[in-house]
Amino acid sequence: MSAVEPGSATSGLVERVKSILLKPGATWDVIDTEPATTGGLFRNYAAILALIPAICGLIGGAVIGGAFGIKIPILFGIVGAVVGYVLNLAMVFVMGLIIDGLAPSFDGQKNQVQAMKVAVYSSTAGWIAGVFALIPIVGLLAVLGALYGLYLLYLGLPKLMKAPQEKAFGYTAVAVVVAIVLSIAINAVLGAITTFGLVGMGAAGALSSNTVQIGDKSVDLGKLEEASKQMEAAAKQIESGEAPEAVQPDVLKAYLPEGIAGYARTELTTGSGGAAGVAGSQAEGVYTKGDATIRLSVTDLGAAGALAGMASAFNMQSSSESNGKYEKIGKVDGRMTQESYDSATRHGQYSVLVGDRFMVAAEGDGASVDDLKSAVAAVGPAKLEALSKG
Repeated sequence: MSAVEPGSATSGLVERVKSILLKPGATWDVIDTEPATTGGLFRNYAAILALIPAICGLIGGAVIGGAFGIKIPILFGIVGAVVGYVLNLAMVFVMGLIIDGLAPSFDGQKNQVQAMKVAVYSSTAGWIAGVFALIPIVGLLAVLGALYGLYLLYLGLPKLMKAPQEKAFGYTAVAVVVAIVLSIAINAVLGAITTFGLVGMGAAGALSSNTVQIGDKSVDLGKLEEASKQMEAAAKQIESGEAPEAVQPDVLKAYLPEGIAGYARTELTTGSGGAAGVAGSQAEGVYTKGDATIRLSVTDLGAAGALAGMASAFNMQSSSESNGKYEKIGKVDGRMTQESYDSATRHGQYSVLVGDRFMVAAEGDGASVDDLKSAVAAVGPAKLEALSKG
């Protein structure tokens, strides 16, 4: 019996989630041979996990507040959550149909149930990462979850669809293109609900050698393969209990300066914890100057930071701007960054992923974006990178 078929214990779903995330190679082998139905996959797995980003997005947007601290009306939040939930499941179903339809073109075997397995289980990381929608300042982690989903697709698709090795690379590349384009389309629809405007999307470009072109963005599949090996090694460490321990909070605390660009530190807190064999720790300081406040944190993601290696395969850049507000995701000095600012409220966030392990984040009210960047720089990203290698 499949782990998600009717009659299975709830613990079966939890174990499947853990196994597909922590030991994907071996888990795809199990999934390949186990019995399943399309209905069972969706009712007992996809429909449950897809609730995570829907509910967390609703709470984050309507209760906690979005990237600029602005709460969307609860009615629009509910509508967005429901529509997003339905479209999310629809996207997975369409992906399954496309994977099945593409199989003969790459000498694979058409099998709709196998294709649905690939589409459903490779979506696991994205659904679990949906929990980060609760906290806008760590939204970059949700992006990494989506990238890990592409890694799962990369591993599982040729195994389940029986594509020969020489054809598997191109098959995966085309599936990646489809996944990205479908995601852009869904984000456009959801954007229309909350902003009354459609987000434009670029058409998929040509596939050449080891690079997939999506409009003006590119995916280096060679780097994707290299990152996948690093991720596999990290997963094995977690599974065996040999994952590196998180840096002690008191060590992280030492990276928080007493003052930043005229701001004085008024609070300092630390904490640590772990789950599923992955440990983490954090130190956070509060800095004030008059009415302005900055919260600066250093978080050790531990082995989970290996997800960031997937980002090197992508030209990760996006930006949006309207009515004095902007959001950006990109790279600075080779490090992934996320930045947002509202010039009217002077609320902003700036975060940097350091050494594929540490997240340095500054969130401010009444502070300029330059102040936020200065706060992050004061932590010393280069020193943290040295710590990650040690």
